[in-house]
Amino acid sequence: MTTTFTNARLINPETGTDTLGSLTIEGSLITGVNASETGEVIDCGGKCLAPGIVDIGVKIGEPGERHKESFRTAGMAAAAGGVTTMVIRPDTTPAVDTPETLAFVARRAGQVAPVNVHSMGALTKGRDGREMVEMGFMLDAGAVAFTDCDHVVTDNKVYSRAMTYARSLGALIIGHPQDPQLSKGAAVTSGKFASLRGLPAVNPLAERMGLERDLALVEMTGVAYHADSLSSAKALPVLERAKAAGLDVSAGVNIHHLTLNEFDVGDYRTFFKVKPPLRSEEDRLAMVDAVARGVIDIISSMHTPQDEESKRLPFEEAASGAVALETLLPAAMRLVHAGLVDLPMLWRAMSLNPARRLGLPGGELTEGAPADLVLFDPDAPFVLDRFKLNSKSKNTPFDGTRMEGKVLGTWVAGERVFGGENA
Repeated sequence: MTTTFTNARLINPETGTDTLGSLTIEGSLITGVNASETGEVIDCGGKCLAPGIVDIGVKIGEPGERHKESFRTAGMAAAAGGVTTMVIRPDTTPAVDTPETLAFVARRAGQVAPVNVHSMGALTKGRDGREMVEMGFMLDAGAVAFTDCDHVVTDNKVYSRAMTYARSLGALIIGHPQDPQLSKGAAVTSGKFASLRGLPAVNPLAERMGLERDLALVEMTGVAYHADSLSSAKALPVLERAKAAGLDVSAGVNIHHLTLNEFDVGDYRTFFKVKPPLRSEEDRLAMVDAVARGVIDIISSMHTPQDEESKRLPFEEAASGAVALETLLPAAMRLVHAGLVDLPMLWRAMSLNPARRLGLPGGELTEGAPADLVLFDPDAPFVLDRFKLNSKSKNTPFDGTRMEGKVLGTWVAGERVFGGENA
């Protein structure tokens, strides 16, 4: 089947352009840009048409916590948020640390998720930092990267051996830069606000210390490395030095550290408890600037569903994390409307760069690229109601917030998986 999108603002992160034009897809691929109209014609009405978002670090509750999020509900949320590829974390129960568990995850995702799903594998068995997984077998089973998520590997010998083995296989290691001793039990960032609230806190330097350790091991082993979620301005010079030295490193930031700061916690609002904790406004602006300069390569949702029982607790005891598959795009529009980044730059960080870092197709509006697309209105206003989200868990910090940016349609491999009435 052939479809032509006309009268569209084509957001091309590869060329850095935002131009009015048309796009033609046939089957699962893009077959023409500004070519003659053929097949079904969809008039985009001057709205934005961009590559689908590739989201690294999505948490799914299968296996073990299906009551928090399933592949079906996460897939529906992703489609509604313009996310066409979810790269999911291995921090499940049990962890995704064997080819058999990876095969289960792939099978479940293929059965019920309307979007592309790729899985990361655990770096060590049980994510306990003592014995590395069978990386070769897991790569054969489809793992796109290896990470222990927020369980930082403290044994440098184990970590360096895992990195050396990963390098020999051409595998990507994803780290969570943090000094685990300093950050243990912390709920917020240290400072006057934390002291006034009487909450356990961690200094942002703990992130820099963790990153410096990781990058020293990267220099020693030559492995490809990605820092999953930087949040502190103090970590940026370390990252820039590593890149200037030619190390194969990249870094991400999650959308909450680009749009919220430590004061949003207010009177112990646990929906604002995330990991790493929200930082100062100076740190937030430094992260935004790092995205604009290309120092930070990737923006992700770090979608972490938690049920009401996990959040309706004293702030110190409440679980960390927020759902964000559906709020990633409208939250990111805040940066565009504030004039801090433009749409092509934003889509480079949310689509092109993550796809390239993981060696996945996507992130491009060129002939032969996958027809994974999102049609959205960047200016459409709405008030977010968390109970209307598709995710099973409703723990979003944006509940009741006025936002701009609505997804009108999402296509995966040329098939429409969301929208219809508004496009």
